[in-house]
Amino acid sequence: MSKAGLDNRHRNKDGEISSKYGGTLLGTLRKVYGPNFAAGYPGTEKLSDVLLALNETSLSQLRRDHETGHLGHKIANASK
Repeated sequence: MSKAGLDNRHRNKDGEISSKYGGTLLGTLRKVYGPNFAAGYPGTEKLSDVLLALNETSLSQLRRDHETGHLGHKIANASK
């Protein structure tokens, strides 16, 4: 995980993501981001259970989509 800035912004974003999308299964997120998202964890795990252990690539994808307001829409489409 990236280092926190002076204002710890990345931790705040991770908390927002976890509270809004923490119940999302990794299998659903792999439909959005590809099979290597959260590699090493089963698709049945919830995002909230692995969020703090995600590698930088997976975490960056989530943060980018969360910050631009696209994460919820992408998850909803992948869940269909």
